[in-house]
Amino acid sequence: MTTMSRPPADPSALHPDARSRFRSWLLFGLQDSKGTHQGPGAVSDAHARKHSWWQVMCLTGVDYFSTLGYQPAIAALAAGVISPLATLVLVAVTLLGALPVYRRVAGESHRGEGSIAMLERLLPRWGGKLIVLVLLGFAATDFMITMTLSAADATAHLIQNPLVPDWLHNQNVPVTLFLLALLGAVFLRGFKEAVNIAVVLVALYLSLNVVVVAVSMFEAVMHPVAINDWWLELTTSHGNPLLAVGIALLVFPKLALGLSGFETGVAVMPQVRGKAGDTEEQPVGRIQGTRRLLTTAAVIMSSFLITTSFTTVVLIPQQEFQAGGEANGRALAFMAHEYLGVGFGTAYDISTIAILWFAGASAMAGLLNLVPRYLPRYGMAPEWAKAVRPLVLVFTLVGFLITVIFNADVDAQGGAYATGVLVLMMSAATAVTLSARRRHQGKRTVAFGIIAVVFIYTTVANIFERPEGLRIAAVFIAGIIVVSFLSRVRRSFELHATRVHLDEQALGFISETWEGPIRLIAHEPLRLTPQAYREKFESAVEVSHIPVGEQSLFLEVVVDDSSDFETELAVHGITRHGYRILEVHGPVVPNTIASVLLHIRDVTGLMPHVYFRWTEGNPVINLLKFLFLGEGEIAPVTREVLREAEPEVSRRPWVHVG
Repeated sequence: MTTMSRPPADPSALHPDARSRFRSWLLFGLQDSKGTHQGPGAVSDAHARKHSWWQVMCLTGVDYFSTLGYQPAIAALAAGVISPLATLVLVAVTLLGALPVYRRVAGESHRGEGSIAMLERLLPRWGGKLIVLVLLGFAATDFMITMTLSAADATAHLIQNPLVPDWLHNQNVPVTLFLLALLGAVFLRGFKEAVNIAVVLVALYLSLNVVVVAVSMFEAVMHPVAINDWWLELTTSHGNPLLAVGIALLVFPKLALGLSGFETGVAVMPQVRGKAGDTEEQPVGRIQGTRRLLTTAAVIMSSFLITTSFTTVVLIPQQEFQAGGEANGRALAFMAHEYLGVGFGTAYDISTIAILWFAGASAMAGLLNLVPRYLPRYGMAPEWAKAVRPLVLVFTLVGFLITVIFNADVDAQGGAYATGVLVLMMSAATAVTLSARRRHQGKRTVAFGIIAVVFIYTTVANIFERPEGLRIAAVFIAGIIVVSFLSRVRRSFELHATRVHLDEQALGFISETWEGPIRLIAHEPLRLTPQAYREKFESAVEVSHIPVGEQSLFLEVVVDDSSDFETELAVHGITRHGYRILEVHGPVVPNTIASVLLHIRDVTGLMPHVYFRWTEGNPVINLLKFLFLGEGEIAPVTREVLREAEPEVSRRPWVHVG
């Protein structure tokens, strides 16, 4: 039984119609309001099956290791004869830059939120939310282009196989769309065995690559003339070795595709099996396993990148890397066919096609992990964004659009992919630098700062070299921000509280009234003098005709962070200047008051009455204050929130305004 299978139906229940069944199927998982799932159909963390770090490494590796399918060809096309030197720079940045950064991210963001959550904590309120939205736009660029680029490259490997029928030639777009649709279908059905599939694919793919690398290295050694020709061209075309190294540094940003996989590595942390003594606050075993995962994957990938960059540039003619060449986007597959025959080459093509297609699955899981984790919590996504299947359909359709726009061209999408990867890595380096500085770790602050500067340079250079990546990311960012704020406005009259808790003193205050009604006077917590409370109470008695001698409570909402949306409310009963007060901290005053009123009604069974005074000021300005500062015109908004939350008038708390 898959993780998305439904429980047995009650035989006495009425048989739902087709529309209800489809809605139930489509919105499966909508009850997961916290967005805690790690990809499609996952169960809660408490019941999730954990895996060894090396198994989870394979899940990450379907994205990371699959870049071997096109990285050597991209390096040879971008750097030519200095491709091995440029690759050495890439490996140095991987092992000395990206790896230390993400080992620290694993220690500080062990619930799978990644570097985005670190920046969210370091930069709170609206500024932090805006940073998160921008980074989500780049993450969407990274993951969406991972899906489309990987599927396009899988198509190239399929079509260029000599055993494929002629009618499939030049059908890159339809085949790529089919692979994306197949990927979407897998996620719509469920994806419980993702780790086991990844282990099989990665083991097969890496084993075949070991054979290809061994044979190609042997062929290179057996053809010393080819090595001498490469060395002669390297030394003569660039004057001296130092100049060649300098050019390799300049070319390095074009090879940034080989840095993918680190963000996914920390995103799947909750799947890593920890130690017996691990706690949710201190999962030492999980952190150690994830760091071992990141290190092992980086070492394996670096070894393959160094060897393949050398053999491909030595053994494959440069013209074959150009558009239309047989090694374009598939250098290792070219060598597999050339030196090991059609049979082995076909097996290699199949394994490459499978892992490239499954790399899209890793990207889809990353999107399904990020979007429900942030946007619904910010109130910046519709309710259905908490469910997996609607998001799968949206992401699949976006993948279709990108594929058609780029005509399923791997080279054309490389810049956008690199931009998304580099911006996320730049944000991670920045986050760990700020974290080290906040903890007064001077040496680490300097070290991580240098790494951050390297990634900033690489990102800027890549954007100038291939600006289409930034344009695509800008489209995603603009779309996310516009949709997010429209959703925030549309959902502004919803109840924001995930839970309301009354402390013992607050319960004592409201339980003193046995017959009701429970009268609450809304009061601004900025005016806390005895005179302010006395005037507010006398005004409520005079204007709202509260009976003289009535024991009323004051209700005060302290706005902490108005950018938050879903929050847990704790109501404290306090006594100030002889007046009894219910104090609660929340992001938005009207919605917080409505949540407290409904909770009091449900706890006591008595009808609460709340008393307001009209707010002075321009109504448009008050509306903007409500949307962005959580204040503004309190009384009518509170009434509207209550009306939407409780459609039955007789059960709706009363709102009095005078």
